[in-house]
Amino acid sequence: MIVFLIDADNLSSSAWIEEACSSLETAEGKIAVRRAYGSAENLKGLAQTMLAWAIRPFVNLSLSKNTTDVALAIDAMELACGTPKPTVMAIGSGDADFVPLVVRLRERGIRMICVSERSKMAAEAAHAYDSVLYVGKEQPKTPAKKSSPAPAAKTPAKKVTAKKAVAASAPAKKVAAKKTSAAADETAKADISLEQILAAAPALRMGQMQPLGDIVKQLHSAKLIGKNASSTKFFKKYQERFELSPDKQPNQVRYLPA
Repeated sequence: MIVFLIDADNLSSSAWIEEACSSLETAEGKIAVRRAYGSAENLKGLAQTMLAWAIRPFVNLSLSKNTTDVALAIDAMELACGTPKPTVMAIGSGDADFVPLVVRLRERGIRMICVSERSKMAAEAAHAYDSVLYVGKEQPKTPAKKSSPAPAAKTPAKKVTAKKAVAASAPAKKVAAKKTSAAADETAKADISLEQILAAAPALRMGQMQPLGDIVKQLHSAKLIGKNASSTKFFKKYQERFELSPDKQPNQVRYLPA
C-alpha cells in the first residue's frame, strides 16, 4: 500500500502536488491513501487539485501554534500500525520536524520518500529518507555583474582652479551623501530577491499572518531593509507575494505562495 501525506502549509502549490502525484504513481504505483493537512485557507486554495486527485483534506486546529505537523505525524503512525501496512509512505514536506517520524517508520520496514520544493528542503532532513523527490522549477541563477572599466586618468587642473572646485563641490557632496543615505534607508537594496526575504524571515514560509514588527527586525538583522525605511513601502514592492493587514497602519504580514 502506498501512502502520500501532504503538509499543505509547506507543499502549498497545486502544480507541485499534481506533479508529485503523477511522479509517485509513475515510480511507485497507485497511491492508495492521499491526505492533505493544513490551515483552512491553504486547503481552500488546493480545492481543485484535491478534487482532481481525490485527496482528503484534514484542517488543523486554529491555535496560536501551528498543529499541522503533529496531526500528520499521528495519522502516519496510525497507518503504519494498521492493516494493511504501508509499503511506501511519502511525506509532502521538506521540514526537518518530520525526521523523528521518518526514522521510526523506516525502522518498521516502510520505504520513506520526501516530496519537497528544492528551496524548502532542509539539508539535515534529506539523509533521513530513502529518497527525495523534488518538484517545481529551480530559481534561475542571477548572472554575475560585469565589472565597469576603470576611469581614465584626468589631467590635473591648476592650483587656483582646484581650490575653486573643492570649495564649490564640498556642499554638493554633503547634499549628495544625505540623498544617498535617505534613498538607501527608504528603498534598501534594489536587487533583493524573494528567496532572500524568506531566508531572513523563515516564519513567512508558513503562509500565515506574522507580526510585522518581528519580521522587520529579522530583515534589519539581515541588512535587507534600512533602519529608517518604511516597512509598508518595502512589502508593497512585492504586493503580489505579501499581504499586509489591516490596510491602514498594518501590523501583520503574510506570504502568498505563487
